[in-house]
Amino acid sequence: MQGLLAWVPLLPFIGFLVLVAIPLFYHRELPEEVIAAIGVGSVGTAAILTAIVAATVFWQNPAEVVSIKLWQWMLIDNLRLGFDFHVDWLTLVMLMIITGVGFLIHLYSAGYMREDPDFRRYFAYLNLFVCAMLILVMADNLVLLYLGWEGVGLCSYLLIGFWYKDPANGAAAQKAFIVTRIGDTAMAIGLFLLFFEFSTLNIPELISAADSSGANPQIITIATLLLLGGAVGKSAQLPLQTWLPDAMAGPTPVSALIHAATMVTAGVYLIARMHPLYMLSETAMTAVAIVGALTLLLAGFSAIAQSDIKRVLAYSTISQIGYMFLALGVGAWSGAIFHLMTHAFFKALLFLSAGSVILSLHHEQNIFAMGGLYRKIPFTFICFTIGCACLAALPFTSGFYSKDQILLRAWEFREGFNSLWLAGILGALVTGIYSFRVLFLVFAGNEGSASSSCKDANTKVMSVPLAILATLALFGGLLTPPLQGVFGVEAKEHPAAWVEGVAITMPLIGLAIAWMLSRKEKSIGEKRSKVMQFWFSGWGFDWLYDHLLVKPFKTLARLNHNDIIDSVYKGTAALSQQLNNLLSSSQNGQVRWYLATFAAGSILFLALLVAL
Repeated sequence: MQGLLAWVPLLPFIGFLVLVAIPLFYHRELPEEVIAAIGVGSVGTAAILTAIVAATVFWQNPAEVVSIKLWQWMLIDNLRLGFDFHVDWLTLVMLMIITGVGFLIHLYSAGYMREDPDFRRYFAYLNLFVCAMLILVMADNLVLLYLGWEGVGLCSYLLIGFWYKDPANGAAAQKAFIVTRIGDTAMAIGLFLLFFEFSTLNIPELISAADSSGANPQIITIATLLLLGGAVGKSAQLPLQTWLPDAMAGPTPVSALIHAATMVTAGVYLIARMHPLYMLSETAMTAVAIVGALTLLLAGFSAIAQSDIKRVLAYSTISQIGYMFLALGVGAWSGAIFHLMTHAFFKALLFLSAGSVILSLHHEQNIFAMGGLYRKIPFTFICFTIGCACLAALPFTSGFYSKDQILLRAWEFREGFNSLWLAGILGALVTGIYSFRVLFLVFAGNEGSASSSCKDANTKVMSVPLAILATLALFGGLLTPPLQGVFGVEAKEHPAAWVEGVAITMPLIGLAIAWMLSRKEKSIGEKRSKVMQFWFSGWGFDWLYDHLLVKPFKTLARLNHNDIIDSVYKGTAALSQQLNNLLSSSQNGQVRWYLATFAAGSILFLALLVAL
């Protein structure tokens, strides 16, 4: 049964190859039904294989680890790396999310993207995206992980700019690609540093070497901070969070895949996978926690001020990933992965529900043009409500159970009241506000300007994934993954009842504030105060980076449009040409010229001999 795991990343890759190669042999476009069967079927089969392995190999043993040796990949001096997989419960949870939630998003896409002229190209990219993410989480060494890491970055670029004929979509794809490269560069330097110190990049060997008493603590701190740089870029955390809201330019199911099952979860997985190294550096742990705390607040306040339904959800993703970073920083490893899992359920549900709203309103995305939709698309309304309740962590939803673990661990981290816990609690209030604000503005109250033309766009192939995700979002909190074999048994204390009471109360207060805020906004429209405008702009980070980096770079590029470096090469070539012309002119074929030159040369030579 363990051998089935090798097929899990291979099947989506085969699906990608088939979809790309079909025109070479078939010489005409396949029917959409066939394309969807290949794209959806390959990921669905991978999900089934994952479930079979989980049930037969891992279910009874939380400490089970499976190593799969495929082939020797690199052998350079003392660097020996294989294309091998390492699967434990942490990997297995990620596999179930990527293939399971990924399959539902693929299935929904078959309905959402129907009649798109690039239907085949869409599913080819989607399959490659899933394959790259699977390689990332299954890799047993950091170079193979980095291969999947970069593959995910490439696929996100292709999918964000899928509708590339609109220049704005192309710009959003470029922004995502360039910003995440900054973090990737830091990560690459971190890998070089780790290899320099430990002479291996195999993850189990690396962790074993780091645990030895001879490990240099300064090197470990620098390396883990560099890996954090990579995680910050890929997971859209402060200060590299600016690419994610613009990434909404892609099709809505792509947004669901990036936000729920792939891409942004990669950074959380990387830190969780390398947690033994982070535990050796208090500085790195503190940095992870602070990044998470600041990001969850910054993104949460930004979400309150947005008017585009997809941008609200984008900022909510940044905020919830911030909770996961906060959990990692305070040592709540299992809590972080548990929240990653529940977040995948309800965030996929929210994005796909938003996709149904957008399709039903003929691609309208402004929430101020909506309203009163609960009467017209009741099924989507129920799904979106469940998603918002889970996102806000209302009691007995999946989001409540996972977020509760994070907040209680943040309280215990400093043995009582502390700034990290306070950030988490304030974030819970803000989450309640932005979650229910968008729900009330879209579905409650009077109809907006776009509501009158609403026509339910859900088909059966779109409704089934929504129903399954709604069930998982509601009851997924009961599926606590057994991660003690990976992270060990985490000590759990029982703080005072009022601490948990505050965590439960905050989303309810947020709900009440959201109701009042939405009623006020319905009356005034999109008029914003200066503070709201500041939050709307994402705290001005785009403006700051534009003035600090982009504009100076463009100015230098304009000044150097002839390229100084090229001028050196061009000058050398021109000098050589001139010298060649000069010497060529002396070869004119006239004997008297040659004799005169010979005589002049001889006289000069004799004069030099006499002088010397």
